[in-house]
Amino acid sequence: MKGFREKAGASKCFSKSTPDTPNRSLASVGSEPGSSETVKRLVTAGSMRRIHERVLGPSRTGISSSTSDIWLLGVCHKIAQDEALGDAAGNNGLAEFNQDFSSRILISYRKGFDPIGDSKITSDVGWGCMLRSSQMLVAQALLFHRLGRPWRKPLQKPFDCEYVEILHLFGDSETSPFSIHNLLQAGKAYGLAAGSWVGPYAMCRSWEALARCQRAETGLGCQSLPMAIYVVSGDEDGERGGAPVVCIDDASRHCSVFSKGQADWAPILLLVPLVLGLEKVNPRYIPTLRLTFTFPQSLGIVGGKPGASTYIVGVQEESAIYLDPHDVQPVIYIGKDDLEADTSTYHSDVIRHIHLDSIDPSLAIGFYCRDKDDFDDFCARASKLAEESNGAPLFTVTQTHKKPVNHSDALGETGGVPEDDSLGVMSMNDAVGNAHEDDWQLL
Repeated sequence: MKGFREKAGASKCFSKSTPDTPNRSLASVGSEPGSSETVKRLVTAGSMRRIHERVLGPSRTGISSSTSDIWLLGVCHKIAQDEALGDAAGNNGLAEFNQDFSSRILISYRKGFDPIGDSKITSDVGWGCMLRSSQMLVAQALLFHRLGRPWRKPLQKPFDCEYVEILHLFGDSETSPFSIHNLLQAGKAYGLAAGSWVGPYAMCRSWEALARCQRAETGLGCQSLPMAIYVVSGDEDGERGGAPVVCIDDASRHCSVFSKGQADWAPILLLVPLVLGLEKVNPRYIPTLRLTFTFPQSLGIVGGKPGASTYIVGVQEESAIYLDPHDVQPVIYIGKDDLEADTSTYHSDVIRHIHLDSIDPSLAIGFYCRDKDDFDDFCARASKLAEESNGAPLFTVTQTHKKPVNHSDALGETGGVPEDDSLGVMSMNDAVGNAHEDDWQLL
């Protein structure tokens, strides 16, 4: 089906003079979300956590008494029975999990940063959770790329310079490449605007646009995001019922464009936006969704519940373990050379979880492949997962497209957003209004 499409035109690279995209907030309470009065009221009243719990349900924290394995971004943590009962003397699996979890970068609501663009908005409280969740996913990709998956946050200072530089990239000012300011500017063509909530698909495309613009402005050796970005979308035919397709030839082209023709392959970040149901995830997708966390390339899931995005980093049985961007914290500046910086607000040891079948069906999965061998391993695992999905694959893998595709637009070389139906996005309102359609809707 070719309905529910969102078209947009974009310049090759964003600029501050680009006209604002109309604000399409999904929810508005009184004044504009994010305005100074609204933010002040929400923060001083301490109501953000209560609003969040109304949407996600009361936060369930800690690890359950289950002895089932915990998969955290491709790493399996085995929990012994004595640990599950509170006695950690027999095994250190739980301690290793806690150290791994608390080493993941947390990026949450901030207040008091410089105004975004020409607005007076100095906080993303109440509307920025999707942006923050996506920042966390990209931050983990950078951690894996620069420090490796086994890295854990040191207990003592000075910190690793690579770690501090990564945190600097996500600071809340225009001088930080991956700030909320720059991300909103890059995503204007996809509907991003300060004070408005945005969906996973538009979020993925915005990261693609931001990376493309920064690549055009810097040399190959000094890129803030040292990897190609490949947003995996559906068949170019736009037919209803098809899963997104990881095309190996497309991935190769993205790597070639990233390296400016100097290499056959490059590190690559794959973002797979999905809609797995109407009001809730269709149960047939949950087993395969859970298994993606066993991939060594796993970067987790940007998702949660409508209007309350979280960053899901792991699973245990039917529970999704996540980092929560909804806690409000004062803005903090970390210089890229400050190895003694206080980075405590970028981490959390509070383990929150929700049931997998309660997450929003509109989500995005991330994977990071360091090199061609890693990508080939990912493709082999993804192909096997699709084969064993009982006809309900999250996405499929193919060597090449069945029909010729103009990849120059998809890679941004012509300076425009492709006028291809496969690059549409379905709003949740549209989905609910068409409940008679199949649970899968092609993105």
